[in-house]
Amino acid sequence: MGWEALGQWGEDVARIEPLAGGVANDVWSVRVDGRLAVARLGTRSDDDLAWETRLLQYLDREGLTVPVPIPTTDGRLFADGLVVMTYVEGGPPETEADWRRVADTLRRLHRLTQGWPQRPGWRSSTDLLNAETGTKIDLTAMPPEGVARCRAAWARLVGRQQCVVHGDPNPRNVRVTADRVALIDWDESHVDVPDLDLALPHNAAGLEGAAQDIAAQASAAWEAAVCWKDEYAIKRLAEVRAV
Repeated sequence: MGWEALGQWGEDVARIEPLAGGVANDVWSVRVDGRLAVARLGTRSDDDLAWETRLLQYLDREGLTVPVPIPTTDGRLFADGLVVMTYVEGGPPETEADWRRVADTLRRLHRLTQGWPQRPGWRSSTDLLNAETGTKIDLTAMPPEGVARCRAAWARLVGRQQCVVHGDPNPRNVRVTADRVALIDWDESHVDVPDLDLALPHNAAGLEGAAQDIAAQASAAWEAAVCWKDEYAIKRLAEVRAV
């Protein structure tokens, strides 16, 4: 149906301008009943969107600042691949202190979602020690030597407790104000080991020694596999040590 689905949010709704949303989705600022919101149109399955919207509602109830799904006029949280969410104010983290606040917010996410079910179709980094594909990852498309390096990095995570990870806490996906930190763009969120979220600028998560190295290597390997094979993925793979 495409953007015609926006009509399911009522008569007083309109697209305003496109926003940066990556290659997987078409993202626009919209106006719904006189208030600013964000709409994302993509090709995710209904099961996938149900997982994401349920997660965002739960995190909002628990006090995290996240984009909250706005229901259609008949109460659905998505329709025909379209999700409409509240607009989140703020700017990217800039200082070391900002990033420490981001780390605290990510750790709260991790505590709140232990035991959460896996996103439909996704696999965790440790699942990929034996599997070759999972949603955005296809290890068969990578050089075998690169796959071996990624798996060696992920093998160091075996046995750790898993939870929901944001999956892409880069400055574009964080909105900071004086009194709160918000996480936006949950397109890469899934259940995995929290280390993948904690390789942050300034080592803001306060990881020491081997813990910092494990997180940095596992995160670089994940981003290389998810993005393969654009320029950024090749750069990230170069950061993963040879076996």
